[in-house]
Amino acid sequence: MSETTVNVRYMVDDVGAAVTWYTTHLGFSILSNHAPAFADVRRGSLRLLLSGPTSSAGRPMPDGEQPRSGGWNRIHLIVDDLPAEVARLRATGVRFRNEIVTGPGGSQILLIDSSGNYVELFQPARR
Repeated sequence: MSETTVNVRYMVDDVGAAVTWYTTHLGFSILSNHAPAFADVRRGSLRLLLSGPTSSAGRPMPDGEQPRSGGWNRIHLIVDDLPAEVARLRATGVRFRNEIVTGPGGSQILLIDSSGNYVELFQPARR
């Protein structure tokens, strides 16, 4: 990995399903696949670590709380044509949390991966 690689860990319910989802829908490539415990995939300088319930990252915390998927944190992927990406992904059955939202910085939408984690697609405003 280069110094410019950014690593993000997502807890997932099913590592195999998560690998398929990210490689099929968002163009990630597989770096390693040790399903059902762990896999990592890459898109550009982002390395996404997909950790299942049987991975070391899935072990309970000292207070007994179990790491799990979901939540509002998310990776943020920039796209050139958000409406076209949304249409392409809807045609494949990808679930969305909302519709496209536009603000002064650009437009965004949230996708839901196979474990309930969010992925934000963002198209910057033209300046």
